[in-house]
Amino acid sequence: MQKPSSRLALVAAGVTVVLWASAFVSIRSAGAAYSPGALALGRLLSGVLVLGAVLLVRREGLPPRAAWPGIAVSGLLWFGVYMVVLNWGEQEVDAGTAAMVVNVGPILIALLGARFLGESLPPRLLAGMAVSFAGAVTVGLSMSRDSAGGHASVLGVALCLLAAVAYAGGVVAQKPALAHGSALQVTTFGCLVGAVACLPFAGQLAGEVGRAPLSATLNMVYLGVFPTALAFTTWAYALARTTAGRMGATTYAVPALVVLLAWAFLGELPGPLTLAGGALCLAGVAVSRSRPRSSEATGTAEST
Repeated sequence: MQKPSSRLALVAAGVTVVLWASAFVSIRSAGAAYSPGALALGRLLSGVLVLGAVLLVRREGLPPRAAWPGIAVSGLLWFGVYMVVLNWGEQEVDAGTAAMVVNVGPILIALLGARFLGESLPPRLLAGMAVSFAGAVTVGLSMSRDSAGGHASVLGVALCLLAAVAYAGGVVAQKPALAHGSALQVTTFGCLVGAVACLPFAGQLAGEVGRAPLSATLNMVYLGVFPTALAFTTWAYALARTTAGRMGATTYAVPALVVLLAWAFLGELPGPLTLAGGALCLAGVAVSRSRPRSSEATGTAEST
């Protein structure tokens, strides 16, 4: 039987993947009016304002000194480099290609977690990630095939691969920081580091806000409040209670949810291949987070 804290961590991970999936729908609107750097900065500033207000209300203060190296690295790589490079990469390749390349990230997280955090790579995790990655590739291929303007430049693929590396490095750096600071502290100051790193785009943001339609600006604010402030905090809460590899594998549910959200809100009816890929993604997540019967019997099951 799962402990209450394990169930809460699972719920937190679920909130994260749903909100991150919703971000792809909002980025379509905001990305049409804002350049990659300006969109990243606007999103991060919105997130910092919300997170800072919550931090003040809760009176948590500054994180301990020992948490700062991880906060600085994760803030620079994940909140800064990842968001800018991914926004840029998605302008150079079709959405399907971007999805395929960026989904190398969870695999890199598992490998880096084993190398630098001493995490194990149980067979169920590896098998689940293999199934999910196959599903992500299937979804990506179907999206590329169905896209009227599908294209994939070498620059775009390189940018998406860089985004995957930055994402993986940021997650692995964040994990040790959570041993010293709270999820709210690590997320708030990581977001702040990312915002500071994106300040060179402030001029672009100031110029584009005046020209952008209200819907695009509202979507940018939504990205900052929910997929950033809330989802990154629930991610950090769950990451503090499990391994980086298993949390990375959980994000393979995002492609499947993106398909469903695009169907519900954008009227994009998924084809059989897309649905099959989404089902594979979810099946792989289930396998990666399952626990061996023998472990449950002996009380040595992995944490959730």
